[in-house]
Amino acid sequence: MDRVRALCMALEGVSEKPSHGEPTWWVAGRTFVMFANNHHGDGRIAVWLPIQADLRPALLEQAPGTFFIPPYVGTRGWIGMVLDAISDEDLAYYIRNAWQRVAHRAR
Repeated sequence: MDRVRALCMALEGVSEKPSHGEPTWWVAGRTFVMFANNHHGDGRIAVWLPIQADLRPALLEQAPGTFFIPPYVGTRGWIGMVLDAISDEDLAYYIRNAWQRVAHRAR
């Protein structure tokens, strides 16, 4: 979780506060990354975040051990990422992309 926190908090205007018992990162009053520590016993240490609609199907198909559709927010175009299965560089890319999407939409 420390690497997720560092990546999120390095972005402008970000705050962290718990939501549903897990660390969650916000920009412009909206959630852009949620940490999920074995959510309801699913066995995953992951993050959930919004992603471009056209990327999601390919990621799910190409790397099903890394990417998954999370509960609750998956129906709104979010994706889950297993932290042990994703590189720091890729994680940073997806977090920054989520931050840009949410910050831009809030304006």
